[in-house]
Amino acid sequence: MKFAGIDVGSRTIALVVLNENDDMSYTVTDTGHQPLNRCMKLLDGKNFNRLIATGYGRHIAHAEFADDIITEIKAFALGAKALHPSCRTILDIGGQDTKVISIDTGGRVKDFEMNDRCAAGTGKFLEVMAKALSYGIKEMGKSALGAPKSVKINSMCTVFAESEVTSLIAKGEERENIALGIHQSVCERTASMLNRVGVIKDVVFAGGVAKNVCMQELLKRKLGVELIIPKEPQIVGAFGAALYAKQG
Repeated sequence: MKFAGIDVGSRTIALVVLNENDDMSYTVTDTGHQPLNRCMKLLDGKNFNRLIATGYGRHIAHAEFADDIITEIKAFALGAKALHPSCRTILDIGGQDTKVISIDTGGRVKDFEMNDRCAAGTGKFLEVMAKALSYGIKEMGKSALGAPKSVKINSMCTVFAESEVTSLIAKGEERENIALGIHQSVCERTASMLNRVGVIKDVVFAGGVAKNVCMQELLKRKLGVELIIPKEPQIVGAFGAALYAKQG
């Protein structure tokens, strides 16, 4: 028997497959401009006893191929708790939104906050800033972490911040210092969300931005706690959906 969860995000699509022994396989791919086509390609030739969709595109998935849906909040809570049983707080910074979820010792959602109205402080924000600084996204995080000083970025609006970065480059500021300022701005915004919901150890950091070494370090310093980074932080929601599929 096989059970699957698919997280249709704005930047990536993650598919997790579980068998009856909980052996897991997964695939992560870019969403592209035709997410439904990408989903169908991922699922081509595969059959599941039950498939559950979550994420930004879960309703489209349900209309076309998924047996049911669950919210991202529930999917991340299930996935993070199963991967790391000591988890009490989940931070997910994805392509277009940031989520903070508080769960109790049984894995039930106690509280959450979600920023999904703009790209400020998300993976897309960092992608745009990296491009403005002529970095690859991984390269920017490493470079920022080694910067000797930071340059403050005043705007968190992607459009205004990109313009601000361009002006700083024109003034001769070193790009690694600008990159550190960008990461610190995202860190401040994220820490505010975490503090509003409440930071209880252990904290699991999920989503594509969890791979950013500078964000890992800045958040750890700001919060004063170690962060648990899953082996593949981009599949936590899909894994939770797959577990939900198996639960029936």
